[in-house]
Amino acid sequence: MRDLDIAVAGCGIAGLAAALLLHRQGHGVTLYERFDQPRPLGSGLMIQPTGLAVLAQLGLAEEVVANGAVVTRLYGLNTLGETVLDARYADLRPTGLFGLGIHRASLFGALYDAVVSAGIPLRTGSEVVGSACEAHGRRLHFAEGESSPAHDLVVDVLGVASSLAPNSEGWLPYGALWTTLPWPADGPFDHARLEQRYERARKMAGILPTGVRRGSRDLELSLFWSLRADGVTRMQEGGLLRWKHDFLELWPECAGILEQIVDPCQLTFARYAHRTLRRPIEERLIHLGDAWHSASPQLGQGANMALLDAWALARGLANASDLAAGLNAAISVRRSHVALYQRMTAFFTPLYQSDAAFPALVRDLLFAPLSRVGPGPRVQGALVGGLAGGPLGRLGLALPDYAALSATVAVPR
Repeated sequence: MRDLDIAVAGCGIAGLAAALLLHRQGHGVTLYERFDQPRPLGSGLMIQPTGLAVLAQLGLAEEVVANGAVVTRLYGLNTLGETVLDARYADLRPTGLFGLGIHRASLFGALYDAVVSAGIPLRTGSEVVGSACEAHGRRLHFAEGESSPAHDLVVDVLGVASSLAPNSEGWLPYGALWTTLPWPADGPFDHARLEQRYERARKMAGILPTGVRRGSRDLELSLFWSLRADGVTRMQEGGLLRWKHDFLELWPECAGILEQIVDPCQLTFARYAHRTLRRPIEERLIHLGDAWHSASPQLGQGANMALLDAWALARGLANASDLAAGLNAAISVRRSHVALYQRMTAFFTPLYQSDAAFPALVRDLLFAPLSRVGPGPRVQGALVGGLAGGPLGRLGLALPDYAALSATVAVPR
């Protein structure tokens, strides 16, 4: 189809990837960002084989892996010392696959530098508050009272609280406190494992290795603590020492790590939501990533799903005769995979974040044993890796060369 004038609203992971893919197809792309200086929000994340397949197409896989930590296993214990989570990438086929723990700033930096190098226009200080479709395009409206030019297409990647998406509920009662800390030189932790500890489903703590940040040689980790949204104020009132006491009751081996937290400002609360727009397409507007479908991070798919959405949009437009057909093709090829992971995440979230005792009993006594026999390990690995439902084949994507990428990964120094 003809080259389009496209506005990408949101300069996060999905927005940067979409801008790059669409620009390389010959479309005119303008990125709109509310901050005066684009920056990533959040701590560590997991790049799964699905997301890495898109990054490989962008020519960024080697750079990203060089700053990350190869994660070969997700491992969790309850307060009785029983293994209730043990997902291994070694159970996947082909062999050699891994997850990648990485700081969000490293992934953002690789994509942002590629956008700047490509000369894609970026309008900062533009907080999007709405849009309006006109005869010849759709305009974005900004908080300062101005509007954008009329664009052929607006791509909404503003996230879960997008001002361009219909108002909807779906906020979950739980979220998590997050922080980034140096990796302990002498701690009892494995550089290749995302580890978690659980007290039923009421308390959960985790450590994700995130490799080295761009421009640094220091290994880091992301630490998280499950918390109800209505408990944030109580946690702040109780003080840092009380929170550390609760954390160490669950996971005493983290004492050395927690010594690095000396100010509550080092902790950031992220609240989770679970929602899916029934109609992610409007006239000259498409919602992608968390603006279309958001979920808790229990299966670690957020950034990966957004990358797949961006690839689907570019592929849909490339193979369509007109804009409407291209948008419908993009959503159609993603809908089943999105629906599968929305259902799976909705099912698994209460097993790890819930006030009730029953979900944790089901997890520990039923699903944990089942995951270790028969097809359980491979099914669990496919779910964690984002590969359940076969999304790559539908999108014309292939797994990258993991053997070559393994040689570039950050290693303990």
